[in-house]
Amino acid sequence: MTTTTTRAAGVPTAPPPTALREPGSLLPGDPVLRLLTWTTLVNALGNGLYFTVSALYFTRILGYTVAQTGLVLTVAGLCGVAASIPAGRAADRYGSKWVVIVLVGAEAVASAGLPLLHGVPAFLLLACTVTALDRGVATARSTLYAQALPAEQRVAARGYLRAVTNVAMGLGGVLAGLTLQADTRFAYTVTVLANSVSYALVAVCMLRLPGGGPAGGPPRGERARTERRNPALRDVPFLTLTVLNALLTLQFAMLEVGVPLWIVRDTHAPRALVAAGMLVNTVLVVLFQVRATRGTDRPGRAARVCLRGGLLLAAGCVLIGLAHGLSPVAASVLLVLGLVVETFGEVLTQAGGWALSYDLAGDGAAGAYQGVYNTGTAAAGMAGPALITLGVISHGAVGWLALGALLAAAGAAMVPVTGWGQRRAAPAV
Repeated sequence: MTTTTTRAAGVPTAPPPTALREPGSLLPGDPVLRLLTWTTLVNALGNGLYFTVSALYFTRILGYTVAQTGLVLTVAGLCGVAASIPAGRAADRYGSKWVVIVLVGAEAVASAGLPLLHGVPAFLLLACTVTALDRGVATARSTLYAQALPAEQRVAARGYLRAVTNVAMGLGGVLAGLTLQADTRFAYTVTVLANSVSYALVAVCMLRLPGGGPAGGPPRGERARTERRNPALRDVPFLTLTVLNALLTLQFAMLEVGVPLWIVRDTHAPRALVAAGMLVNTVLVVLFQVRATRGTDRPGRAARVCLRGGLLLAAGCVLIGLAHGLSPVAASVLLVLGLVVETFGEVLTQAGGWALSYDLAGDGAAGAYQGVYNTGTAAAGMAGPALITLGVISHGAVGWLALGALLAAAGAAMVPVTGWGQRRAAPAV
């Protein structure tokens, strides 16, 4: 499990990443990263439009009940978990660029069928298809970063692209407010189809990415003998890393589900703090995600970044949990402080996790490893809301303390697990 420092065959190498952006420009100087920025912007803008209106679209416009919608989306989430590993394997075999193009193009077509839905079976089939394609794209895109960006640049680049994603999704959410205000079938349909158009634009733009063949690795004959076996599934340290990262990503369910419920049901803080907290998180991620990638250039350092992030996430949980029963002003202060601390933990754990997912991956099998890694992330995203609701909110401040302890333990365990992975990868002498 060693780190390659070149791009995949046929993709030109960028200059040393002294800075991701050109002086006086908001866009990167590297043409590959610039193209990825534009595709990320378009994709996230469409997602921001869609996610803001989707729940109301399914219930108010298409007429499905809340229970039906919840069940369908849960099953679709399972399909998304199952899609990551085969998508990663396909990226290794056929090239991540082409897998992204095919899957995101299929997602454009599939999501355009949402306005035509009639009946729960059709809803279930289409939701499973779209979600599986979406998770497959996420895995292939992560593999693309490993293959198309120099090793010393890819984690910082992911941080930059994540900041772009947050900005674009926020803008999409604002624009979707016009749809919510209009509250007509036509407005909702146009918004949903705009997301489909964004997928199609991404597929077209990705055709301009140079290269795109399979990554280098073992000789063709050896690869043919081993390609039926997934090396990541036999890599116990990496599987352990995946589980630890999945535990750390429960922070997103905490932010999106746990904090809003906690503020509204269990504290005296104003309800407007829910929106304010999301805004604080978004702004801080945009400002600090790239900076958080500094110090992740070696696996041991990246693991210690995860450790610091896990401790900050735990501290945020404690502060949020202590807001129960306090006056509106005191509760608001603790909640905002907790969200700020949690966000700094978020950017650190994301940066450290990205670095480790690449650095501990086997040569020529970036897709296989990213598929496994993203499977853990997808599983946490699917199960997270229920775990946070039942395991944290229902137990009050004790639940928040327990969540904090879990996040701190997961971050701390990254250090010995990373050492284990490095020792396993070291050649015998």
